[in-house]
Amino acid sequence: MKQSVLLILLLTLSCYSYGNGDVNYKHKAIQKTLVKSCKLLNPQLSEITLPEELSVATEGKFFNVESDADTEIKHVYIGRVNSCRAGGCSIADDAMLGASEYFDYMVLFNDACNVVLVKVFNYQASHGHEVTAKGWLKQFIGYSVEDNLEVGKNIDSISGATISVNGITNDVEEKTSLLKEVVQAEAKIATTL
Repeated sequence: MKQSVLLILLLTLSCYSYGNGDVNYKHKAIQKTLVKSCKLLNPQLSEITLPEELSVATEGKFFNVESDADTEIKHVYIGRVNSCRAGGCSIADDAMLGASEYFDYMVLFNDACNVVLVKVFNYQASHGHEVTAKGWLKQFIGYSVEDNLEVGKNIDSISGATISVNGITNDVEEKTSLLKEVVQAEAKIATTL
């Protein structure tokens, strides 16, 4: 009996660990979005190195975007948003199986660090998938740090996807602000050289 329980626990933990790996920054949906949706020719991503004090604030990476085609897309953030499992977030469950389910997404930005496109490309949560809908994600287009994003006010809430909606909304707001800060710092350094 003890061996059966131990085996089930180990299998559950290994499945969770397998599915909860790092963000795949070379996911085929990323390249497909850049080429098909953004009409980029031969898009190349070069990672933006964040200052050490800022790099701990993100579970993703920023990239500069280069293309053979003239485009407004200049930067992309590829990252992960954590979301609770079906049944909610409870301390006992979290301790046994990990803190949450997740989804990976990307935000494309123009020169001014305004949002051009948001796309969820790897949804690994058991519910709340409505946040992957293009129509819902369009709400973020044009967002800049001068604005505030607020669920229920300028971002539609989704019944049954409250944690996912708040997670992606907060993350888009936070990452847009972080990118703007990094780009401004880089521009300041470039002008002093």
